Amino acid sequence: MKLSIDLGGTNVRIAQVENGICLNKMSVPCLAQQDASAVLDQLFQLITGMMNVQVDGIGIGVPSIVDVEKGIVYNVANISSWKKIHLKDILEKRFMVPVAINNDSNCFTLGESMFGEGKPYAHMVGVTIGTGIGAGVIVNHRLYCGQYMGAGEIGSLPYLDSDFEHYCSSPFFKRHDTTGVVVAEKAERGDGAALEIWREFGTHLGNLMKVILFSYAPQAIILGGSIVSAFHFFKDTMKDAMQDFPYKILLDNVKIITSYLKDASLLGASALFEKQYLPISIINN
Repeated sequence: MKLSIDLGGTNVRIAQVENGICLNKMSVPCLAQQDASAVLDQLFQLITGMMNVQVDGIGIGVPSIVDVEKGIVYNVANISSWKKIHLKDILEKRFMVPVAINNDSNCFTLGESMFGEGKPYAHMVGVTIGTGIGAGVIVNHRLYCGQYMGAGEIGSLPYLDSDFEHYCSSPFFKRHDTTGVVVAEKAERGDGAALEIWREFGTHLGNLMKVILFSYAPQAIILGGSIVSAFHFFKDTMKDAMQDFPYKILLDNVKIITSYLKDASLLGASALFEKQYLPISIINN
């Protein structure tokens, strides 16, 4: 049995995972605005409450770049106090079980590849759309991470006057002085202005989908995160924006799928110990 943790600036989720099933899940607001030790203490309490003799490892997804071999996380998004945390050493010394750490979007993508909509595809990209935007890349059924787990940081690519994250996740709605939740509620009631905001959002996301096609040429792109629940409002303009992609055979054969695997990130974190998903440098050691 593994303990899986999905650490975010908004919430911390934890579960016991056995045979691809999440047990005894818990989610609490993250103490992201407090100092680094407060967030660590929160993790200690959550892990202690879930530990038992059957737990033989802890897998963690973190919104940051990660030195996987040393287990160091850097500049964690939305947790400003976590500039450089030796998380693996800290947790292994305290709980005496192996700890594996990776980027949170990589964990989502790995979970989809092993347990969800991505299972049929050798080459896929998982995209998380919520507070920010991130991605993980699967090549030949293996997670491709790049140096410091930095592959797939597509949200930071320059776009218009900023970057894709500011047009394809929560900051986009702040530009309209609202939130995704409010716009979705209004759109459900048929509000014309809200529907137009979603159409604009879809156009920006479609432009990002073209970047993914140019960069990775995947068989499938799997969309997850809180904003994807409103996919029906923006899918048409997203697809329209993709139609000028120059390589029609790639466009016609890519599947864009919304995730229905509720615990993809937790399941992916539990799979970080699987040999086929470890970085080559660790396998060779």
